[in-house]
Amino acid sequence: MKINIKKTMIETTLVLLVLVLVISVFILPFGVAPNAVSFNYKNVTVQTRVNITNSKPEILNVAVYESNNFSIKNVTINAGTIKTVLCNASVRDWNGFTNDIILVNATLWHVVSSNFNVSDNNNSHYTNSSCTLNASGSSYELGTFICSFDVWYYSNNGTWNCNVTAMDTFNKSGSNFNSTVFYPVYSLNVTDGIDYGNVPVEGFSNDVGANLTNLGNMGINISVEGYGAKRNDGLAMNCSFGNISVANEKFGLISGLDYAANMTALSGALNGVLIPNLTILKQNTSSQVINTTFWKLYVPPNPAGNCTGYIIFTALAP
Repeated sequence: MKINIKKTMIETTLVLLVLVLVISVFILPFGVAPNAVSFNYKNVTVQTRVNITNSKPEILNVAVYESNNFSIKNVTINAGTIKTVLCNASVRDWNGFTNDIILVNATLWHVVSSNFNVSDNNNSHYTNSSCTLNASGSSYELGTFICSFDVWYYSNNGTWNCNVTAMDTFNKSGSNFNSTVFYPVYSLNVTDGIDYGNVPVEGFSNDVGANLTNLGNMGINISVEGYGAKRNDGLAMNCSFGNISVANEKFGLISGLDYAANMTALSGALNGVLIPNLTILKQNTSSQVINTTFWKLYVPPNPAGNCTGYIIFTALAP
């Protein structure tokens, strides 16, 4: 009887040990105990956790366009006025796009003559402190911002960078940039008409000034070509009766020059003749760069009545 009791106790103890082992190995790791334990407790695996409270905004890409034409990647400025240049940026914020992004701004600068952290000027540096949201995806996916710049006609030609920066409510920021090219533009404006007034036959007009204004982003030379009714007709003016040959109309850079000795005759050949010793520099301030030419006409014996002619002023690379 004693042997049976002892045997029963041993069996019970073994059953309890097996039960404990089963609970430890197969039940607790998936229930109460978070750790995965080997039989001998030599290796223990623990779970790690973190909650990221804020992520930085990301500028995924930046694209630069001319005005609203998204197919034009480089820029031809508008002579004498402004051209709108756009920097489009795709922005992403994992914390919620519409609630977390508080500011998107952009800087456009000429690579050679300027840099990112300088003051604005119309030649080489522009900023947009508040870009406009154009379209957004889900609450944390992409948002497209448009950053526009009104660029003046005398802005430097060459490579420009556009940098876009987004800032969130935790003052964290992300940025990215892309480049574009401003093409050279040779352009000018001329006084509206040259009126010699009343001049008698075999007489000379007074000197008449014609102002030439540089409206591009390059220094320019000027060629002049004259005609009476159609190009290359050899005339300065076509009159009610007769005409005036093109060589009778002359120009110079100083008022009061001697007509015969010191003034240059207008040419009727295609592309004309270069105005000597005249280069109009590129505008660098808000003041336009203007040079004056002076014109004089000799009326030969044969014409009469009212006369009209044309002069083509052409801006050329120096």
